[in-house]
Amino acid sequence: MTSIQHNLQQVRQRIAAAAARCGRAPEEITLLAVSKTKPASAVEEAAAAGQIPFGENYVQEGVEKVQALAAHPHLEWHFIGPLQSNKSRLVAENFAWCHTVDRQRIAQRLNDQRPLTLPPLNVLIQVNISDENSKSGIMLEALSELAQQIAELPQLRLRGLMAIPAPESDYDRQLAVCQQMADAFQQLKQHYADVDTLSLGMSDDMEAAIAAGSTMVRIGTAIFGARDYASKPQQ
Repeated sequence: MTSIQHNLQQVRQRIAAAAARCGRAPEEITLLAVSKTKPASAVEEAAAAGQIPFGENYVQEGVEKVQALAAHPHLEWHFIGPLQSNKSRLVAENFAWCHTVDRQRIAQRLNDQRPLTLPPLNVLIQVNISDENSKSGIMLEALSELAQQIAELPQLRLRGLMAIPAPESDYDRQLAVCQQMADAFQQLKQHYADVDTLSLGMSDDMEAAIAAGSTMVRIGTAIFGARDYASKPQQ
């Protein structure tokens, strides 16, 4: 067993334990392996251990991996980083999901640039739940309007919400923030039939996110090891 395979096993056990503690089935929670700054060979190792969805933060790096691993069409590619307008076409043409839609203009560009030969692009609305100036995302009060705009675009499929809460070491405070997102997610589900995904929780707050109702956790370092940002330009 490779280290990546071992790490994946450990993370899956952690997800299962967190789910059991709050009376949920582990199958309700998707593990998104965040492979940013890691080579395509590392993705292949994870894929050999049964991992299917992978998350990329940088457009060009992600597209290179999508193309390098085209022989593995069952892999599911999620774009989870900030998206600039001039990179939207690459996301629309190469990814199955975009987690970081936070304005109508980006949604419209993704819709217009999504090839008609592909299924609609699955999108999540990013919410700036901790109101951090350094983070992308909309405020909760703007969610209803943006959701309606996205739902009207035929080449997009609104699937839910994503958030990156501010770092917080106290579990109860983590849970309170995650619960805000879960409440917004449940409200959105009442209005849109396709909404089924709450992308919430990383290595340090995964347990709280799962307890609140997250359906997708984004885990990178615990699977692939420490990232080498110096060798990868941020794209």
